[in-house]
Amino acid sequence: MQVVVLPDTGWREAWRDAARRLAAADVPPDDVAWDGAAGLFAPEPLPPARPLTVPRAFVDLADTVLCHRDPERFSLLYGLLHRLRHDRGIMGNPADPLMARLEALAKSVRRDSHKMRAFVRFRELPAAGDAPRRRFAAWFEPEHFIVARNAPFFARRFADMDWTILTPDERADFIGGELSLGPGAPKPDLPDDASETLWTTYFTNIFNPARIKLDAMRSEMPMKYWKNMPETQAIPAMLADAERRVIQMRSAAATVAPARAAQISERYRAAMPKAPDRIDTLEQAGEAARHCNRCDLHCHATQTVWGEGSPDARLMIVGEQPGDHEDLQGRPFVGPAGEILAEAMGKAGLARDKVWLTNAVKHFKFKPQMTARGGKRRLHQNPDRAEIDICKWWLGLEQRFIQPKLTLALGGTAAYALTGHKEGITRRRGKVEETEGGPVMLSWHPSYILRVPDVGAANEARAQLVEDLRLAARFVA
Repeated sequence: MQVVVLPDTGWREAWRDAARRLAAADVPPDDVAWDGAAGLFAPEPLPPARPLTVPRAFVDLADTVLCHRDPERFSLLYGLLHRLRHDRGIMGNPADPLMARLEALAKSVRRDSHKMRAFVRFRELPAAGDAPRRRFAAWFEPEHFIVARNAPFFARRFADMDWTILTPDERADFIGGELSLGPGAPKPDLPDDASETLWTTYFTNIFNPARIKLDAMRSEMPMKYWKNMPETQAIPAMLADAERRVIQMRSAAATVAPARAAQISERYRAAMPKAPDRIDTLEQAGEAARHCNRCDLHCHATQTVWGEGSPDARLMIVGEQPGDHEDLQGRPFVGPAGEILAEAMGKAGLARDKVWLTNAVKHFKFKPQMTARGGKRRLHQNPDRAEIDICKWWLGLEQRFIQPKLTLALGGTAAYALTGHKEGITRRRGKVEETEGGPVMLSWHPSYILRVPDVGAANEARAQLVEDLRLAARFVA
């Protein structure tokens, strides 16, 4: 029996080193006791270090699961590591009982990490002598050991101040731009912070009593965190006053528009700039697209999102449709999906200003949804076939004026718009298909990579997108 005793600090690194050595020596999981759990068996020297290669997905999963509080996490992860030496396919099998349990642990850690980033509340500390930076401290009680996991996030977000986050098990200090980790401590007696009163006032004023859903509120903001959050002290009074505020809101609601409103709107639309009568250039096509009303999408979107880049581009990259950020800014690929694409293009040696970036559909299609706090957000919806077919006309103009040597279609909507076929991307990815508009290559849309729940699968799709961009770059070179 191989007994592994993990230290009180640095146990994550100690587990990784021990697991790597034991797996390389092919020591069965049943012959390993973690953290001295074997009782009568004395610790033995670990096998010598040997090369061991594991999938990136396992490394990401292990880094997450090691933060869980379950004492069996060490043996479960080692069991998976040992099986990977003989069965690499297990990482892609969610039905496997071991994988299912580890994914459940990882999901709990990710949720706890999200809650920490949302619910940590800093309080300002008195100035320390001539220190040039303001000092803050926070107390948080997480479910798992997530301080080390989240500390880099807080270091990036609050890089201009010194701060300490204390928990019962771990602590993080960011002093003078240097991040350090240490053992936990009891709850400190933190001073009152004047900014908490301002924040509570803001929180109270954005509260929408007509959207009260207590179950959703408790799900997104569990009550165990309330005691350490200043704004939650106001919730009971807000709920008690909700009915009166709803009545007040109804009495102040907008009345029916007068008859003259329609005439005013008609005059306003008549005064708007008109689309050009002829379209002989790419610039004229973009100006005409800004007045597009060919389908109902223009009624709700903020604006048309026309393509941008080099008019002489040899490569055109076509996405599916604008997202929320693109709709507001009027530019393609400037949101989270755009960040994924920019990173992939950088790795492939493609500059944004040397290609033409556009979308198969030029208006943002979305569904409004109320948030738990009474606000609104716009949920992306896939355009239907009719909307794609109507917008093909604009995409055809872009192809005609730019005349790219290759068009790269990202995602199913772009693939259908450019090839007329709705078959999936998996089998067609990375291949060039001949169309009436010229050669078309297919790849993953960056938003698909953002939606993939499995980290390993997402990293694989990201690598495939980079590979396809490199192929496209070589094709047009």
